[in-house]
Amino acid sequence: MKASILLLVSLLLLPLAGTADAASIGLRDVIQTLERPFQDTTPAAERIQDFQGEFFQESRLASLDQMQRGRGDVAVRFDRSRTRRVPLTMFRWEYRQPTTQEIVSDGKTMYVYLPENRQVIQSNIEFSSQAGVDDPMTFLTGLGNLSRDFLISWGTPNRDIDGNYILKLRPRRVSSLIREMLLVVDRRAVTEFVQQGKTGIRFPILSSTVTDPNDNTTTIEFRQLQVNRGISAARFHFILPAGVEVVRPTGKEMGF
Repeated sequence: MKASILLLVSLLLLPLAGTADAASIGLRDVIQTLERPFQDTTPAAERIQDFQGEFFQESRLASLDQMQRGRGDVAVRFDRSRTRRVPLTMFRWEYRQPTTQEIVSDGKTMYVYLPENRQVIQSNIEFSSQAGVDDPMTFLTGLGNLSRDFLISWGTPNRDIDGNYILKLRPRRVSSLIREMLLVVDRRAVTEFVQQGKTGIRFPILSSTVTDPNDNTTTIEFRQLQVNRGISAARFHFILPAGVEVVRPTGKEMGF
């Protein structure tokens, strides 16, 4: 479960007049719907600065044919206050099931808190922000540049039963963590972009499914998302609980 959050979480519009229908919407429209709300060149009023809501996670370990489900609350904030090619991404994942745990990052340091073990895994993730322009693993920081980091095509099928669009993403560079990713894109977000020529403020991703080279899969579905509520940076500061063991992985281990 922990290996998927950074991916996931883990995780990313040609103007037309008149009414859009499924036949008039192309692949590029859907890609731009994903990217535009997270790009620095997008007007601030149309840009996603933060989001929060619920998530549901389903992970399958292929070798053992085992399934595990989880759920909880997520909050993400993109800090563009400094000049950088990718925003500083802060996040907080609070699992309520199957066990209680927290995964928190202020964009520089990440903490994985496992209350049952009385243990906190502390990792420096500053290197991932610096490498984000080239590394398709930094999914959260790369939402505005998905087409640069991934080869994007239609999924099979290309729409779900509710008419939302399905995209298949493959990393442009060899990855040890991801073979392909499926994103389900909100059809309402795509229609709004095509009709209005701007993104509006609607989080475009309904769910993501990541498959790694060993055929393990992790699906994360977002629900009840609220966008641009002005989440304070203080929410992403982690205070070490008293009496916990702190583990600091070495190398490129991220604590996931």
